[in-house]
Amino acid sequence: MGVLSVTLDEWTDEDIEAMVEVGGNSFANSIYEAHIPEGVSKPGPDASIQQRTQFIRSKYELQEFLKPNLKISSKNSQADTLQGSPSKKMSFRAPSSGSNAIQKPVTIGHVKITILQGANLAVRDMLSSDPYVVVSLGEQKAQTTIQKSNLNPIWNEELMLSIPEDYGPIKLQVFDYDTFSADDIMGEAEIDIQPMLTSAMAYGDASQFGDMQIGKWLQSHDNALLEDSTVNIIDGKVKQEVSLQLQNVESGIIYLEVEWIPL
Repeated sequence: MGVLSVTLDEWTDEDIEAMVEVGGNSFANSIYEAHIPEGVSKPGPDASIQQRTQFIRSKYELQEFLKPNLKISSKNSQADTLQGSPSKKMSFRAPSSGSNAIQKPVTIGHVKITILQGANLAVRDMLSSDPYVVVSLGEQKAQTTIQKSNLNPIWNEELMLSIPEDYGPIKLQVFDYDTFSADDIMGEAEIDIQPMLTSAMAYGDASQFGDMQIGKWLQSHDNALLEDSTVNIIDGKVKQEVSLQLQNVESGIIYLEVEWIPL
């Protein structure tokens, strides 16, 4: 079962019904339901709202069913929204066995970023530019091919990144390729994947649902969105179309699509 917030406010009957009905999420359940005590069972379809509310609070707010050695910390994230409501990003960490222990990041899924096209990109050569796009998350990087002498390039290229538990925004940069000198920057922007992941984990297996909107990344002065970006289930997949106004440059727009690929 997904969770929108660990700090629970007053929930309506509709909120409780929605959380129960959307189905389970194996990643969240493996943590939050690791140790359900004897005599405690998950509410069934015929359970009352009170029983469901109590179970959800015990599971997420009181964390009564966690493994004893598992620590959970939450991080506030600016402008993290699901349908316009504040949310928290969860980071799951078990204590290391020693002070010098090196733990590999745990991947919770992947995102496929399809760089569709650019528009009105900045001139960096005599009359045009040779643009390419780089996306990065932590130490990961992926890039498109170079489009020669084109300020309105069409890429339609797919780039893949794995998502760790403690993830942040994906950084997007556009560069002008130069043969004999360093490549010039042609603008940058950030892709906030928090609304998509929050929505995807709340709904669980997207293939069980018809086409529908499940979340939204809201345009604001704090981000590079040209307009609100909705998170949708389309043909059983969680997808999001994004239009970004490139920052720190005189002009340029990048159109892309992000798809969540669960493990």
